[in-house]
Amino acid sequence: MSHPSPVVSVIMNAAAGACRDCDKDELARLFQNAGMTVNVITASSGADLTAAVQRAAREAGHISGHASGHASAHASTNMPRLVVAAGGDGTLNTVASVLAGTDIALGVLPMGTLNHFAKDLNIPLGLQAAAAAIVAGHSIKIDVGEVNGRLFLNNSSLGLYPDMVRERKSQQRRLGRGKWMSVLWASITMLRRFPFLNVRLTIDNEEQVRRTPLVFIGNNEYVMEGFNIGRRARLDAGCLSLYVTHRPGRMRLFVLALRALFGLLRQAKDFDALTAQRILVETRHRQLRVATDGEVCMMETPLEYRVRPGALRVIVPAPQPGTDKNA
Repeated sequence: MSHPSPVVSVIMNAAAGACRDCDKDELARLFQNAGMTVNVITASSGADLTAAVQRAAREAGHISGHASGHASAHASTNMPRLVVAAGGDGTLNTVASVLAGTDIALGVLPMGTLNHFAKDLNIPLGLQAAAAAIVAGHSIKIDVGEVNGRLFLNNSSLGLYPDMVRERKSQQRRLGRGKWMSVLWASITMLRRFPFLNVRLTIDNEEQVRRTPLVFIGNNEYVMEGFNIGRRARLDAGCLSLYVTHRPGRMRLFVLALRALFGLLRQAKDFDALTAQRILVETRHRQLRVATDGEVCMMETPLEYRVRPGALRVIVPAPQPGTDKNA
């Protein structure tokens, strides 16, 4: 006796880049054409998004060790228990925060502006191809990073970047500027102010003291040189990466950017690039503005960063013959 295919929840952030012009029925047809029945749920705020993911995860069958009535339907197919996120990196972060540590896989429909996470996992940026990859159901386990219990898939940063994000959103809200114009003016504003942080970093068991405009911590190691700068070769090495500059001025930051572009960054004397499992950031400030996957919030110090190896199962395209991918 055959069992009906389970209905999979697709959580769509209505505010994400490509989602604004995407119709729910059109999105459902993408999956129907690939052989999967989905329920597309739209959310217009962070609270709505979190609530929708929690409901979808309960229906998928396993949160905090409790299975639902849908579990038997999922078990009758080769498809893993699954929740699909349609949106950008911020949307994926919200969905992954619920799914991490469970056996529910994250499916990714990249519909944001930059889609860093999808690119690093070689998930197709075209929606039809991404939907087909989700239906195929090949999954891997990847690491996630955490800072004071808050999850990040890509990276977290202190200093210039969170301030630039805050200024960019302020310009969009107050002046009605587009995102890229707001990014430009926010960058100019923050470079004019050029704030510094005095931080004590405990990297695993070693301490460093730095005065710096930027601390950047990645989930696994980023390529910091050449034309692949900002990409990650793997997300399952069980480490965090730390990048911090040593008291550079505006011109020095520009020179560091040029060194990165031409593949000479690791020879720069004023730049540290390290890997670790745990990083503690201490400062005289009781709170710091912290960015995680492009979203900014205030956090109490000290900031405790750690990696959670293999905490998240993600649907990705099946590896081509001859490639070395961990399942």
